[in-house]
Amino acid sequence: MSHESRLARELRTLLHSRRVAALGTLDAADPAQPFVSMVPYAVWSGGGALVVHLSGLAAHTGNLQAQPRASLLVMAAEVAGEPVPALQRVTLDVLAHTPERGSADWQAARSTYLDRFPEAAPMTELGDFRFVLLQPQGARQVAGFGAARSVDAQELRAALAA
Repeated sequence: MSHESRLARELRTLLHSRRVAALGTLDAADPAQPFVSMVPYAVWSGGGALVVHLSGLAAHTGNLQAQPRASLLVMAAEVAGEPVPALQRVTLDVLAHTPERGSADWQAARSTYLDRFPEAAPMTELGDFRFVLLQPQGARQVAGFGAARSVDAQELRAALAA
């Protein structure tokens, strides 16, 4: 059995315990303009990706279609009395991919998402919504004061698979 470091364990726990993230995309009309929005996400452990369910009407969806590279920030909740700069967080560099409706990846993404958000089932039938797989390419993890590091894609896939 391999040893899991404290930072690797905290990364895995953070990614699996949180349900919302800040998604940073580049504006499709003005690629020099960043755009950040809140997205619920689920962890697709078998596919090494995060799954989001996006409306075609949302700005971030068009932005991802124009430029599939994006950034995703997952952050621990504030704790009363604890210093905010010490909050655990990870900023993931991701590559977005939209699986074709009805494909095996779409079915897996839907199942993964509904396991975490069963109330979203009716929205998965709407034609303008799609599942988007956010495949991590690397990350920057901050696990508190003096505990920051870069994380490669292989370690991210391991954290998502756990």
